[in-house]
Formats: sequence, structure tokens, C-alpha cells
Amino acid sequence: MTLFFSDNYYAATISFKGIYFLMPTYDVSVPLSASTPTYPGDPGIEIKQWLALANGDLANVSLIHFGAHSGTHVDAPAHFIEGAPKVESLPLDILIGEARVVEVPHTVSVIDGDFIATNCQPGTKRVLFKTRNSSFWNDNEAEFHPDYTYLNSTAARKLVSFGARLVGIDYLSVEEFKSQEFETHHVLLSNGIVIVEGLDLREISPATYELICLPLKIRGGSGDGAPARAVLRTLNNT
Repeated sequence: MTLFFSDNYYAATISFKGIYFLMPTYDVSVPLSASTPTYPGDPGIEIKQWLALANGDLANVSLIHFGAHSGTHVDAPAHFIEGAPKVESLPLDILIGEARVVEVPHTVSVIDGDFIATNCQPGTKRVLFKTRNSSFWNDNEAEFHPDYTYLNSTAARKLVSFGARLVGIDYLSVEEFKSQEFETHHVLLSNGIVIVEGLDLREISPATYELICLPLKIRGGSGDGAPARAVLRTLNNT
């Protein structure tokens, strides 16, 4: 087996019965640092040195402080629904499996039901939307972009009717900025659809991939969500 690496790309060449298969894997997670933007009102990200070898300590140990919805993260139903399932109970068979990346034109600022009907297939369990939001991750400073592309409630209902189990988007919320009703979240979460927010899809072409998205198994708190490491693995070129 031969391995290839770059910042957000990994590939393994595997031989099976003399036939070589290239299996690229893309890291679609946002790095967490003090310069990573956060949703207004959420805690900022702080990473500090707690122990340091340079100071004579026996090990390097960092102290990390951030909200559950920082960077690439998963929303559990408990995020908006009292008594609903928490992040530690999310089924792994939803978080791992075939996912379709759907590219949204830069001219589209609102993903609606008509867009879903035209561009998504019934029966697709996991849908990730690559929008103009992905270009926001090119910024090196912690600037939040309130004009991000989002899903409205008609899109959410159409995804429910199509049988979706997981919906992802390439910015910090699937919901319109400053929404008061959070209807998109309620529609998706109340129907058992896991939400993944904060994906970095800049290097991803529209296609079918294997998604592996594992949030931290946080038991304390309200169980509303957790940061996750998300990767996409290309198993074919369809």
C-alpha cells in the first residue's frame, strides 16, 4: 500500500489480486484556532498552553475552550427539541456511509424546495451542499459572514420527503442568519435528520463519496451537539 498526503488530501493505492485502486480521502473539517470564525453569540475559541516542555514540565498539555457548535460540528435533535436524542446517542450508521455532494451555483443564496426537487434524488440518505460559502474559508481572519447561503424550510421538508437522514452545509448554520423561528432546524431535527455544519468543501467536486463524520462523544451538558472530524473518501468516480 502506498500513501500520499497534502494539507487536506490523502490517498492510498491498494492492490487487490494484482489490480491497483486509488482511494483518495479528503479532510473536509475546519481547523480550530483562535482565528476560526464562530457564530455570533457562541463562545469564542481559545487554545492555551497548560503545561509546556519548554517550561520544564514533563509534557505539553493544551487547554481548549470552545462551544459545541465550533468549526465543523454536528447538531443533535436536542439542540432545538427538549427531551430529544443527544449527540452521544446519534447512530453511527447515519454518520458513516454514502453521501452525495451537490454543488449549488454561486448565484443561489437560498436553497429552496424547487432546488432540492431538481438537484437531489429521492432515497439519497446523506446530502452535502457545496455553496459559495466554501470560499469563506479562504479568509485568514476570524470574520463571520452573515450573508451565507442557507436552506429554507421548504427545502428541509423536501429533504424529509426524499428520505434524507443527514444534511450538511459548508458554513456554520443551515438556517438563515438571525432567524427567529429556526424552522429549518426544527423540520430536520424533528424528523431524525442529523445536521452537519461548518464543512470545508473547497476541494470537493460534486459526486458520491463515503462520509465519515464522528462528533465528540460528549455526555455532559444538554447534548446539543459537538465538533467533529469529517472526511470524504472516494470509492468511485460516479
